[in-house]
Amino acid sequence: MAKFTLNGRVVEAAEGSLVIDAARREGVEIPHYCYHPALGNPGNCRMCLVEVEGAPKPMASCRLPVKEGLVVKSDSDAVKRAQAASLEFHLVNHPLDCPVCDQAGECGLQDYYMKHGRYESQVREDKLHKNKRIEAGPHVMLDQERCVLCTRCTRFVDNVTKTHELGIFGRGHNEAIDLVAGMTLDNAYSGNVIDLCPVGALTEKDFRFKVRVWYLDETDSVCPNCARGCSISVHTNTKRPWHNDGKRVARLKPRENPAVNGYWICDDGRFGYQNIDEDRLGRVMRLKPQRKELPWEAALDEVAAALKAGIAEKGADGLAVVASGMLSNEDWTAFKAYFQTTLKASRFLFTPEPDQLGAEDELLRRREKVANLKGGEALGFGTSVVSLTWDGLASDLKSGKVWGVYLIDRDAAKVWGEKTAGLLSKADLVVFQGPNKGGTGDLAHYRLPATPYAEETGHFTNFQGLVQAYQKALEPLGSARPDWQILEDLRQRWAAAAPKEAAAL
Repeated sequence: MAKFTLNGRVVEAAEGSLVIDAARREGVEIPHYCYHPALGNPGNCRMCLVEVEGAPKPMASCRLPVKEGLVVKSDSDAVKRAQAASLEFHLVNHPLDCPVCDQAGECGLQDYYMKHGRYESQVREDKLHKNKRIEAGPHVMLDQERCVLCTRCTRFVDNVTKTHELGIFGRGHNEAIDLVAGMTLDNAYSGNVIDLCPVGALTEKDFRFKVRVWYLDETDSVCPNCARGCSISVHTNTKRPWHNDGKRVARLKPRENPAVNGYWICDDGRFGYQNIDEDRLGRVMRLKPQRKELPWEAALDEVAAALKAGIAEKGADGLAVVASGMLSNEDWTAFKAYFQTTLKASRFLFTPEPDQLGAEDELLRRREKVANLKGGEALGFGTSVVSLTWDGLASDLKSGKVWGVYLIDRDAAKVWGEKTAGLLSKADLVVFQGPNKGGTGDLAHYRLPATPYAEETGHFTNFQGLVQAYQKALEPLGSARPDWQILEDLRQRWAAAAPKEAAAL
């Protein structure tokens, strides 16, 4: 460790570490564009200038190593003049289109002008115009006029994804970020360049012109779209519901977490939030023999009674329970307490559906496209459990071995297709519980709406065994409840449930 002086205060940092990082750890934010801890320090934006005792001119703090006895000032008049001058160069050709720019409200140019600029422009020449509204890829729009040439995006595709879709072309004031000839920005992590861009040069197509960022609320959460469990922020739009096409979730952003995902998330996770508001269940329903909306208490009484009647008449081994790796640790605990401990069920199906398995790579993505299979595995279900496959369950339904099916956040139609209705019709009781209807929701006797991760608080265990908490970002839609609460309510009704109440089925 080395001691050095920062703005008149002696601080300590690792010898050789960067002054810009050491200052941030001490609560001193030095303005910068090009520097990023995961992408290196090219020192080309010249915004992070600081005054160094003994140096003839201000120096870039992203290139300045800490050493014993170093004396640095980031708030002197000389530094402020240097930073304002650098900022003016960045703004020379920048278009004044803040009112229509999606980056407004979280833009580095806006923020730094208010903190370090506030000068009267000395430029009288016309601004240089470049290409706008370029579709760089399926998720990213490029506006060359807004770019400050920080090179974060090009360094990301060169050094992180190693896909090389972007480059800097031209010389001098004609330099511009552009796509490499014949390439499209469509790698599995393309959305990260949107986060990296400190201005409005790279923006998200799905978010474009939908809602202003100052109307959004941010909630810490965990991405549920693969077993990695990346740390994310859920940005919700509830203050202006008529914006963003009425959708409550406006976007997802990565949160820095060195132990899991570093600074990044994949595009599957970033753009995989649509089902939070689409195809949702919000009402508690009895669908057979007559369709009727029920209050929670009545529905739980009827389901508990139907399960008790089936077990009393045909045995618990004829109840098949199909569970999802999307369940939280709290859900899994209630699941085991109800189905195995209370009902003594032994037929469980955890086999993924085809769309719950996918591409895997060395950066972040995992093959299992569900968040919490590890949490279920940690509980264990004993040696008496019959582990079903989808083909095995279909066979058991045809042969009459299974009289009841309880599905939790699983869509059998994705596996069985057109055969789903016929197979489930062979069961005396089908209960469907989950946030989304899918192709199976209309085929059950009872449909119980559950909350997705964004509407509850809980924990996921990722593939490494790391337990992570996620927070509630939205109020439940309609009558939806967390899965653990539904299962616990059913468990408490077990002793009181009267089998005769299920005769209507």
